[in-house]
Amino acid sequence: MAATKVFKIAAIPADGVGREVVEAGRTVLDTLAEQSGGKFAFDWTEFNWGSDYYAAHGVMMDPQGLEQLKAFDAIYFGAVGWENVPDHVSLWGLRLNITQNFDQWANIRPVKFLPGITSPLRKADDTELDWIVVRENSEGEYAGLGGRNLSGRGPGNEVAIQSSLFTDKGCERIIRFAFDLARTRTVKKVSSVTKSNAQQYGMVLWDEVFARVAAEYPDVATESVLVDAMSAKFILHPEELSVVVASNLNADILSDLGSALAGSLGLAASANLNPERRFPSMFEPVHGSAPDIAGQGISNPIGAIASAALMLDHFGLADEARAVEAAIEAATAQGALTRDVGGKAVTSEVTHAIVQALSSALITA
Repeated sequence: MAATKVFKIAAIPADGVGREVVEAGRTVLDTLAEQSGGKFAFDWTEFNWGSDYYAAHGVMMDPQGLEQLKAFDAIYFGAVGWENVPDHVSLWGLRLNITQNFDQWANIRPVKFLPGITSPLRKADDTELDWIVVRENSEGEYAGLGGRNLSGRGPGNEVAIQSSLFTDKGCERIIRFAFDLARTRTVKKVSSVTKSNAQQYGMVLWDEVFARVAAEYPDVATESVLVDAMSAKFILHPEELSVVVASNLNADILSDLGSALAGSLGLAASANLNPERRFPSMFEPVHGSAPDIAGQGISNPIGAIASAALMLDHFGLADEARAVEAAIEAATAQGALTRDVGGKAVTSEVTHAIVQALSSALITA
């Protein structure tokens, strides 16, 4: 029986453990589709872009790659980076090439504390913690503006300029996105993060836009916190957080801190969204390519599988997304844990446990 809806997904495993975790996520999504009774299916096309592609072609992706990707409903990404390519070349050549050109300006990174996983945060033992970091994903500190000059003056005289870009439009759309998201949550609160005491232009603009937008959401509580103070708050008072919105760099760092507090970067999911849907959005785990364990089959697939749940939400399959998240929780509660979170299971065993939990739930339902 043909599926009612077929979602075309571009898979880009890229480098290192990205290949292993994308395979795990595809296994979970295909299981879900098989048991949907023909409600939906996934049509996968895999692209071999990444550092191996760079070694063969001198670029991280096909020069026509962006045009090819426009035909898809979403992009499922693994991880980028390997020793044969400088990190700034691999990142800008593939991942940022996609996010920037597809205007994926909203990056969401949930911080989830899962059963069976010990957090280094003692407060997590007896306090319900759950927040989302919303990251401005198109400008800020990662706008790529600047350059290196004056190398002709000789060693030690070169100058590098890296400029941050903050626009009224860019600030408003991500801040408004955060407020709209907060309205969907039990705790309706937005925490804005800047360093406007030291960065008196771009981040003061951010603060002003935040105040302007906040006035339109009287039902949502707000606070403005400097990034150093917010780093402390993540550890000392995380129960006060619901939606945290910040610039590209600050949200990048804070979301990694949140994931570490939950137990491991291997747990962290993310979505790079083009909310207007002019271009496909991209879903990826937060962790890197992890060259030290790549190819050993021991990487944690939960971040990639949780990212797949975010993709289901993007497709309007909210019930299925919640089912995947519940299956992840069931698997970790049963002790299906990779070594980064204190377990001994390999990637395939954790994936199988999640598939089993998902299948059991669907059969019961």
